Amino acid sequence: MTTPRSEQLEERAYRFLSRHRQVVAYAFYAAATAAAYGMAFLVRFELRIPPSHLQTLVLTVPLVIATRLLSHAVFRLAIGRWRYVGVSDVFRLLGSSLLGTLAFAVLLLGLRPTPAVPKSVILIEMVLTTYLIGGVWFGYRLIFQTVRQRAQASDSSVKRVLILGAGEAGSRLAHEMVTFPAGYIPLGFLDDDPLKWGTRVHGVEVIGATSDVAAIVRQFRPDELIAALPSVPPAGLRRLVALCDPTGVPFKVLPGIAEVLEGNIRLTHLREVRIEDLLGRDPVELSLPELAEDFRDRTVLITGAAGSIGSELTGQVARHGPRRLILLDQAESALYFLELELRKRYPEVDVEPIVGNILDRALVESVFSSQPIHRTFHAAAYKHVPLMETNVRQAVRNNVLGTEIVADMAGLHGCDRFVLISTDKAVRPINTMGATKSMAELIVVVAQHRHPRTSYMAVRFGNVLGSQGSVLPLFRRQLEEGDQLTVTHPEVTRFFMTIPEASQLVLQASLLPDARGRIAMLDMGEPIRILDLARNLIRLSGEYRDPDTRIRYVGLRPGEKLHEELVAPREEITPTSVTKVNLVARSHAEGIKDLTPWIDRWRLGLGDPEMRAQLEAAWEWCCRPAPVAPAAPMPLRDPQDEVPVALGS
Repeated sequence: MTTPRSEQLEERAYRFLSRHRQVVAYAFYAAATAAAYGMAFLVRFELRIPPSHLQTLVLTVPLVIATRLLSHAVFRLAIGRWRYVGVSDVFRLLGSSLLGTLAFAVLLLGLRPTPAVPKSVILIEMVLTTYLIGGVWFGYRLIFQTVRQRAQASDSSVKRVLILGAGEAGSRLAHEMVTFPAGYIPLGFLDDDPLKWGTRVHGVEVIGATSDVAAIVRQFRPDELIAALPSVPPAGLRRLVALCDPTGVPFKVLPGIAEVLEGNIRLTHLREVRIEDLLGRDPVELSLPELAEDFRDRTVLITGAAGSIGSELTGQVARHGPRRLILLDQAESALYFLELELRKRYPEVDVEPIVGNILDRALVESVFSSQPIHRTFHAAAYKHVPLMETNVRQAVRNNVLGTEIVADMAGLHGCDRFVLISTDKAVRPINTMGATKSMAELIVVVAQHRHPRTSYMAVRFGNVLGSQGSVLPLFRRQLEEGDQLTVTHPEVTRFFMTIPEASQLVLQASLLPDARGRIAMLDMGEPIRILDLARNLIRLSGEYRDPDTRIRYVGLRPGEKLHEELVAPREEITPTSVTKVNLVARSHAEGIKDLTPWIDRWRLGLGDPEMRAQLEAAWEWCCRPAPVAPAAPMPLRDPQDEVPVALGS
């Protein structure tokens, strides 16, 4: 048992040797060369070296040591840390050995010692020196890792993990755990490839398939499960979550395939599984190389800039270097903090925050008239379906009249492009919010004919995960408070996308040359059941009991559909050059309907009941095959059952 004084002496000796690492390395290489050279003579002469050759050995050993040290210096062998030696170090050692041997042989030809050094001795010395140095390197690394692993094994803070996936990412992750002390010990791999079972990767065995995770967890009792499958699709990740969930062991993932391709796999990249990882489709990554050129030396206006989509949009626009970024929002505090963040992250962009309402026509006109605005992204809108059912007048004023004001000002003052943020709830709407957004889409179409110099377009997508007021923040708050998750109906479905995806789609739509007067729509794959979303979130939160015990059904809220749609039967779809992005246009049979008569009425300050009746009548009038005079209110149709229902019923 070591005493404190002996431990201090060991620590001092270690620090001294570390400070003089190169001197120690060269001393070892010299000793290894001398030993190898002597053993080469012993091997050549079968352990009985003749006196004459013994004299040659003594005279030439300084020469072989000198050539070896010089060749090691050329290949910089003395600066490597032995605990981290790898394949590249082995190649450098081989190169140094070959160079040293050639140099030694050339010197012997010039010196011509008597008797001469046998050629076999030169070759044997090269082999022995290489093996001796390499063996000490890897022996040192093995001892270091063994000592460290034993120390980690006795450390209660070190986590013992099973790695799911023995491919490139899993291999790099295990190498990181084995090589660097980072608080993890790999117990084994799980992989679905039978050819890998029983093999070892960096000394860690592949012990079974992912389907056997429950039994293997019972056997090895790991502290964590890590999915090293960055390219696995959402469906595969959902299967892994379902397999790992009953074990009650925490589950983590690596972020993505890009880091694997770059060789950039680190333990610090491990994170918890997010609900975004379990979307019913692969996340859409839109390439936007043209944006930097499109925004250069231009002024961009974003309304609703402090909202979920607006704030993400401002960040992505600022990243591409516009000359000026104008942020218009009526939420003072949110706009203030957004401005601070943008000025910190993008100091080269001129940020101009404006607190105001898009219904203030004088304000909007002053924004457009005070300076040339080249791009307008209109994200300001009221979006909460049940809330707008009891605030019809405000929904119409903000979503319809506000859109008409901003779109009109953009055209009157020569804005190059105007992009409206729309929603799938505008398709055959049965609620106030959806109907107002449908009217806003029509305003964009009409504005294109009224102001042909400006390129107008709209962008339509489904629910945005994590946006303010969406289902995901609600579920998370309910989990934190220990409440049951409220689901409206067991069969209700929605299309989902992430906030970055939605913002990318908006920016991509602004670049589409054929989108003038049309709607850009993302192919969002299959809709997701809200019930499945709730169950997955409960699993990821660490609730390992039956997730259905944490779910309560509350029934569809006013104005809610059972299933949303992205395209109405009356709309025409055209593919674009961008994968998964289509263009939607109104049917030619419907014509282009000017909402001016309705807008004039809505400005008069009608109450909610009158405004609802007017909105229903306007929407029905817009969908008729031929333009006619405004008629009495008519009910909308529910796309689920095709029976007449009024808005909000």
